[in-house]
Order: sequence, then structure tokens, then C-alpha cells
Amino acid sequence: MKLSIRHRYIKKIPVLEVTPEEMKNQTLPLIVYYHGWQSAKELSLTQARKLASKGFRVILPDAMNHGERRTGAISTIPSMTFWSSIQYNLIEFSVLVHFFQELELIQENKIGIGGVSMGGITTCGLLTQHPEIKAGACLMGTPYPVRYIQRVMKKAAEMSVFVPKDLPLLLSWVEQYDLSQAPEKLQDRPVLFWHGTEDEKIPYEDMADFEKLVMGQEYSGNTHFLTGAGEGHLVQGELMDKVAAFFTQKLIDA
Repeated sequence: MKLSIRHRYIKKIPVLEVTPEEMKNQTLPLIVYYHGWQSAKELSLTQARKLASKGFRVILPDAMNHGERRTGAISTIPSMTFWSSIQYNLIEFSVLVHFFQELELIQENKIGIGGVSMGGITTCGLLTQHPEIKAGACLMGTPYPVRYIQRVMKKAAEMSVFVPKDLPLLLSWVEQYDLSQAPEKLQDRPVLFWHGTEDEKIPYEDMADFEKLVMGQEYSGNTHFLTGAGEGHLVQGELMDKVAAFFTQKLIDA
């Protein structure tokens, strides 16, 4: 299948739009897919191609401070640039969706989201506030963002890295997007989690703990967990195929 890869700016947000060539002007299910920390939209193209070949319109945005939006050095304050980038992702999601709604290009309001690492954290955050999302995939992210902040601050203290005392206050908005604190917001939607047991950046225990938290609950009947035994902080091609199959089953075949 020939694919169309279009570079465009949506309200000054640089994105790649990937669709089947012959369907690029037709209504399609929409997936917004987010890249990881210190990455860029182009590095998610393999996943986007696998999704688009199934019949999706896939939007790959550059997060703030990344790719085309990289304007300067990363803040020396631990996690500050990281969380600022995620906050922009959360804010801009509605902007991207609204753009395609205005063009009447979203098929039957079928909207999916996904992402890796920082993009996975973004995915979990969006699920707490956007019931219009029909399906999601969090790969090596965490549904425990507040715990992640606490972990980073503890490590910074152990390494004698200066942290402003009001940093927790500055990042207090994160609590409102912590899926682990409101797991019922899964709302029985199809959500796929994957994590490697040897992940050195975001511990596997976060996904394992979340699975225990939601197991058997009415709101989590469509939540799926996959474990990458012995795998680290890296998404392999085989997993990308599983993600494409998951969205196809939940958004196209459903």
C-alpha cells in the first residue's frame, strides 16, 4: 500500500500526517501518536506507517522543546523541561483534534492516542480528561506521574543536585492527570499497556502495580497488559505490529 506522508503546521504545531495515499482526503479513524523524551516526530514514522497501512490517519506532533521546536538547552532543574513538554502535549491535543473535526475528516468520532515513554505518560494523562478518546496505547510510559516526580527528586537529592523547594508546587498540575489516582477514568475503554521488565528509565513496577490496582474492576474490562520479559527501554518492530493490530481491532473492526 502506498502511503502519504505530509508535513504540515497545525496552529504552528509541526506534525507529520500519515495516511493511505488513496484515502488521504477521506474520513478515517484518527490516531495522535506521541514520541519520547529527546526524540522527534520522524522517529515514530515506523509505527505510523504500520498504523496508516491499516486505514488510519496518524498524526505525529513534535512536542515542545523537541524536533522543530527545539530552541535551546534543556533546563538544569530536574524534569522541568520534561514536564513542560508533556504539558504542551496535553494542551495541544484538543487543538489537533479540533482541526480535523472542522475538516470533517474523523470517521464516526473514532479517536485514538498512543505514545512511547514521555509519549506514554502523555497518553495516560489524556485519558484522565478526555472521554472522547476511544482507545489508547501506553508503551513504556507510566500511569503514576506523581510517583515519577517523587522518584526523580529523590535521585536528585542523592546526587546533590539543586532542586528549588517549590518545584512540587510548580508541578502540582500533574496530580490532576495522574491515572493511578483516578483509574475509573479508564471507563472500560480499550487501552494497551506494554513495558519491559529491564527498563532502566521508567521502572516496570509502575505498570505491574497499575495492573494489580485495576484488575477485576468494571472500568478495566478492556485494559490489556503486555510484559516484555528481559526487555529494556526500546520498542521493537514486533510490538509495533501488535499496537497496529490492537487499534485495528478496537477502532476499525469494532
